[in-house]
Amino acid sequence: MQLSKAADLMNPDDVKKAIGYAKLANTSKCSFALAYNWFCKANGLTWEKPRFKWNLNAPIIPTTSQVEKIISATTRRFATIFKLMSEIGIEGEELHQTHRNQIDLSQAIFNVKGLKGHGSANYKLKTATNEMIREYLAKNPTDYPFPRPKTMSKMWRTARFTASRNNNDPALLKIPMKNLRNYSGAQFYYAFPDPIGVMRHLRHKRMETTMHYLRALTLDGDAEYDCKTATNAKEITALIEKGYVKADEIDGIHFYKKRK
Repeated sequence: MQLSKAADLMNPDDVKKAIGYAKLANTSKCSFALAYNWFCKANGLTWEKPRFKWNLNAPIIPTTSQVEKIISATTRRFATIFKLMSEIGIEGEELHQTHRNQIDLSQAIFNVKGLKGHGSANYKLKTATNEMIREYLAKNPTDYPFPRPKTMSKMWRTARFTASRNNNDPALLKIPMKNLRNYSGAQFYYAFPDPIGVMRHLRHKRMETTMHYLRALTLDGDAEYDCKTATNAKEITALIEKGYVKADEIDGIHFYKKRK
C-alpha cells in the first residue's frame, strides 16, 4: 500500500482511517504509522499516532530426535558448532564474535558476550562438548575461530536437507538454525522447571520474553522420554552430562529420563 494513494497526507484523520482499515498485518500498520508520524513532524501537522497490537506466534521447538538427526548429517566442524548452539543457546553472530580467549577448556567454561539485547554469561560445558570444542580450536587456530552466521545457516540447511532425505522426514526441513536456541531453553526447562533459570540461561532481560518461549512447551503426559538406569557414581555422572534427569530410585537402581 502507498499511503499517498490511499489517503490525503495533509489530513491526519484520513490517514489514520486508511491505515486502520488497510488489509495489512499490524506490524506493517505500525511501520506506516511511524513513517507518517515523521511526516507530520516535518510538515507541522498534529495527530495522535495509533497503536496496533499483534500476537507473536509461538516459537517452534524441535525435539531432541530432530536436532540429533540434523547434527549427525553435517561435518565434524559444524556438528561442533550446532551442538554448542543447542547446549548453551548461543546465536550465530554471538558465536562468530567469540574470541578464543573467552573459552576456558581447562574448566570447560564458555563465556558469551550478548548481542541483540541479550545479556552476557558464562556456561559450564558438558564433557563431550568441551572435547569437541578442544578439537575444533586445535584445527582453527585463529583469534576468532567461528565462521559467519551466513555460513553456519547455509551448512544447517544442507544438513537438514540431507537428514530429511535420509530419514524420509519432511518435517526436518521446517526447522531453522535459530530454533536451536529455542531447543536449548526448552531442554533447560525440562531439567529445571524454573522460569527465572530459563531467563538466565537464554540471557533475556525481560521475563515477558522468556514466557513467550515457555508458552510453546508442552509438559503433559503424552511426552515421550528416553529412559536409562545407573547403579554407580560413574554411570550417574555420565547420564547427567548427557542431559538425563533422575526420575526414581528402586532397590539402589537409579532411573533417569530425558525428553525425546
